[in-house]
Amino acid sequence: MKIAIVGTGYVGLVSGVCFSELGHDVVCVDNDPRKIALLKAGDVPIFEPGLDKLAATNVAAGRLSFENDLAAAVDGADTVFIAVGTPPREEDGQADLKYVFAAAQDIGRALSGPAVIVTKSTVPVGTNQRVRDVILETNPEAEIDVASNPEFLREGAAISDFMAPDRIVVGVENDRAESVMREIYKPQTEQGFPLLVMDLESAELTKYAANAFLAAKITFINEMAGLCERVGADITKVAEGMGMDERIGRKFLNAGPGIGGSCFPKDTSALAHIGRAQDVPMQITETVIRVNNEIKLRMVQKIRALVGGDLNGKNITVLGVTFKPDTDDMREAPALTIVPAMIAEGANVRIVDPQGRAEGEALLPGVAWVEDAYEACNDADAVVILTEWNEFRALDLKRLAGAMATAKMADLRNVYSAEEAKKAGFAEYDSVGR
Repeated sequence: MKIAIVGTGYVGLVSGVCFSELGHDVVCVDNDPRKIALLKAGDVPIFEPGLDKLAATNVAAGRLSFENDLAAAVDGADTVFIAVGTPPREEDGQADLKYVFAAAQDIGRALSGPAVIVTKSTVPVGTNQRVRDVILETNPEAEIDVASNPEFLREGAAISDFMAPDRIVVGVENDRAESVMREIYKPQTEQGFPLLVMDLESAELTKYAANAFLAAKITFINEMAGLCERVGADITKVAEGMGMDERIGRKFLNAGPGIGGSCFPKDTSALAHIGRAQDVPMQITETVIRVNNEIKLRMVQKIRALVGGDLNGKNITVLGVTFKPDTDDMREAPALTIVPAMIAEGANVRIVDPQGRAEGEALLPGVAWVEDAYEACNDADAVVILTEWNEFRALDLKRLAGAMATAKMADLRNVYSAEEAKKAGFAEYDSVGR
């Protein structure tokens, strides 16, 4: 099938590349000429393991192309996917749909034949119905059906998540749209991956419900970690005991410095707004948002206490600032709260991150960026592990401690143990919930 993807951000680009890998003819379109120029030159503007090679393979095979001209991309397409950003509005946290509706208008003007318009962006209930209305208001002669197809991609594992999904969720309004969506995903359903067909509204809510639940699970274990610290328990043991219950499961029970990324903070905020708008307050989700913010500030308190209660003039080395490893994404990363708070208290902060500098330089002014962890720890008063990149999991702790002015570590991802740190020469070691 011929597929047009409107938007070459994270979701749009990963989806477009993977659809082409499934054998479809895909055109990815974006109104940013710089981004399209990079893609045409073979450069992928986001970091996602394996995406650049997969894109190059499918470009060479003639199944994948990139375009600035939306009319050319949409012409003759069987389906048009909307995969633009839906950032939270600053004033109320509601999903900002201006890019979705702008895309719908552009699609309406460009359509020259029948097509199924599929929203892949994460959008509130009722958005797909509104997308259809916007297209028909723009082009009353348009022959369209609409569908909802929310994504469930984990950054750092997006290709495997797309190609071997837990489930494929599709919301439709009629048989024609369902038939087209089944045809698109036939290469996967034939391998046994489940495709769930439902109404538009249920599909729209499924994405929010899933992310809010996972955010609640992470926030719960982080809150439990604080209690463990007070009573002398070990959160890793508590999580292990919980996770062996098949009703709970072990995933998303790793204590840390709080939730970040492009989905969980944005989607919990949007779901909370949807609940308020419908007079059905999402009280658990509202609490998750509040507690997660408090957890990040608790990490600052932990670092401050580690260096004697005063960060002023202290040299602090931070290992990792992206919200998780294997991505360059800084959106809502705990570092964006923790690092500025330390700087505001007078700390001198050095940062090491394999992929975070490109975005981080603008987001974290006043820090020094260093390529090597050992160099960054020279004369440091403390080292903070904030993102568990693999290269920070196998550090020579003795060498690290020997380079520091005072060998102190705040291990906010529980990568090491107190015994390992003490044996390597660290005078003080603190972690989360242990």
